Amino acid sequence: MTSFETVEGQTPPPDSVHPRESSPQAPTSVSRLNETIRDFVQRWNSVWVEGEVTSWNVRGGHVFGRLKDAASDAAISFRLWSSTLQRLPEKIAVGDRVVACVKPDYFVKSGDFTFTVSSMRHTGLGDHLERLERLRSQLRAEGLFDPARKRPIPFLPHVVGLITGERSDAEKDVHRNAELRWPQVRFRTIHAAVQGDRCVPETIAALSALDADPEVDVIVIARGGGDPQTLLGFSDERLLRAVAAAATPVVSAIGHENDHPLLDDVADLRASTPTDAAKKVVPDVAEQRALVQQLRSRARSRLTQRLGHDIAQLEQLRSRPVLRDPESLLTGRAQEVWTLQSRGRDIVRRRMDAAATATAELRAALRALSPGATLARGYAIAHVGEGVIVRDASQAPAGTDVVVTVARGSFLARSDGELAADPGTAAAEAGGTSAEDRRMEP
Repeated sequence: MTSFETVEGQTPPPDSVHPRESSPQAPTSVSRLNETIRDFVQRWNSVWVEGEVTSWNVRGGHVFGRLKDAASDAAISFRLWSSTLQRLPEKIAVGDRVVACVKPDYFVKSGDFTFTVSSMRHTGLGDHLERLERLRSQLRAEGLFDPARKRPIPFLPHVVGLITGERSDAEKDVHRNAELRWPQVRFRTIHAAVQGDRCVPETIAALSALDADPEVDVIVIARGGGDPQTLLGFSDERLLRAVAAAATPVVSAIGHENDHPLLDDVADLRASTPTDAAKKVVPDVAEQRALVQQLRSRARSRLTQRLGHDIAQLEQLRSRPVLRDPESLLTGRAQEVWTLQSRGRDIVRRRMDAAATATAELRAALRALSPGATLARGYAIAHVGEGVIVRDASQAPAGTDVVVTVARGSFLARSDGELAADPGTAAAEAGGTSAEDRRMEP
């Protein structure tokens, strides 16, 4: 059988609910109704269906997802057991177009209707994923994903702009976690649709309003989790270009950890969840106080260490002999100067004594060779005329004025002529020595 139709004329199970068996006075139970639906659904056969995977969540080794019709918005939920997942020939991801063999299943306890997949194979990319990949390549080529163009998030924003759904869990998470970290944080929140046709225009309008507010330092676009189909608005090209053109830094906090719309790549900062966005945008006051205390402690320790080092150096310098007893250097130098002075004085004295002795010897030698010494022994020098020394008696005939020079002074005499020679004179002329000379000799 290739459809969900039952065999015509088949008898329903004995415990099934018949409309005529229930009434306002005797209603049937919910469990009996669900069991009837389950028994009815279990008679349907498996069917092969083609569609695009819009959700693929792995929990406990099993996959829970959704399959969407490429030509319309019709979708079904499916469940893939871990044993079946291990038999798949290739890896399946969100956005893939697949062909799956499914069998309907109805859960009595929860009243959920889903399809159990017994086989699935990959046939290509889905239309949405293909369009997203083309847009991703285009924006990357234009440089909108370049980290160099992303603006830094301010350390402590004065006002945080928040774009999110009205009365949403994302808004509560951002406010609660931000206020826990920094109680004085202020928000300016603009509510916008976070899915559907109104999502993109309302988000762009809210972004434009917050970007024009000079008090807003950072803008957070937040939304709770959802299947990729509901997050398509945050991969819209119009919204992405508006975020890239904004002057205020934008933080993307869309979905859960595994959700990754294109807004995450264009925004200045990606947060995995709205809670994570609050932690990244607002600093933790306790952490900052601890950091300040740590820095103060490090500065105090460093300053104490530096002062201790300088004090130790000063003590070391003061302990040196030249600084401990500065006069010792002068005393040693003074003794050296006194010694050198004494040596210099002795040397000068010895040299002066030697010079005096030499001078005396020279004086004695000069005196011995000087004519004055001869004159001191009684000799005289006679001069006539213009200082001519009389060496011969004939030079002073009678009547000649003669100047006689003796040891002490000179006097004028007049010659009476030459005297007759006597024996003493003859001996002297002959080179002998007179008796007077012998008396004068030492």
